[in-house]
Amino acid sequence: MPRWKELPTELDPRVRQLAVRLRRLKDHSGLTMRQLAAKTGYSAKSWERYLGGRTLPPPEAVEALARIGGDDPTRLLALHEIAADAWGGRRGATSVTKATHATTGTAEAAEATVAVQVPESPPAGTKKTRRRVRSPRVALVAGAVTLVVALSAAVLVVVRPPDGVSRAAAAPVAPSAAASPSPSKPTYTCRMERIDGHWYAGNSRTQDALLADGFAGPKVAEAQCLLRRAGISPGKIDGIYGPLTQRAVQIVQKRAGLPKDGLVGPHTWKALRVGPHAWKAPQR
Repeated sequence: MPRWKELPTELDPRVRQLAVRLRRLKDHSGLTMRQLAAKTGYSAKSWERYLGGRTLPPPEAVEALARIGGDDPTRLLALHEIAADAWGGRRGATSVTKATHATTGTAEAAEATVAVQVPESPPAGTKKTRRRVRSPRVALVAGAVTLVVALSAAVLVVVRPPDGVSRAAAAPVAPSAAASPSPSKPTYTCRMERIDGHWYAGNSRTQDALLADGFAGPKVAEAQCLLRRAGISPGKIDGIYGPLTQRAVQIVQKRAGLPKDGLVGPHTWKALRVGPHAWKAPQR
């Protein structure tokens, strides 16, 4: 088994989870990078970037590796979709930053004055002189930038209270923000009931929703209640899929003989719904 390099520290946890799963499948297959490239149609350099967390692999490459490693492509593609959302959010933030820098540079360049020489008919008996004027287009752009800066400064003057005035006196400037209370976090309870041999906690009746690290909502609270009923603590019943919930899910998967991937899918939901009495010990 090759020694993998550490994944980038700034990598999103959802993208990191996909990269780790792909590394495990590659190790399980026993293929070298060149052999993997020959079987999947993607170059060895591409696989080095995919498995190193530097590039998000296309779904076709993920599906091909899943089939080679004997894993369920559906579950792995669902994990890829989650990672793609996280990857797209990171790229979007980077694009906004670059656009901001580009706009700033354009504004600074627009403020430059372009001097052109315009011939002028001098009066009799005087020497010819040259007059420096601005290009109309540059002057128009510079004027627009100056107007924007002036408006921004005016807004800051209106919003910022003068020296010696307390913040309480300046509060009426934004009455809507002061009057609106901060939204409270939803609370969840576990009202356990058994219907047709399956347990429900009153938060969701889903049987196949995919849950992973970073998810939140009533479906996560439902899974947390079922984990607690099985005697495995997921932490607080807060509807947030965090490290404690993921660790509890992995314990259930190990005891039920399921792949220990920390994701809640159809098979893990079934194990949680029926309860520990129906779990099978993993084959050894």
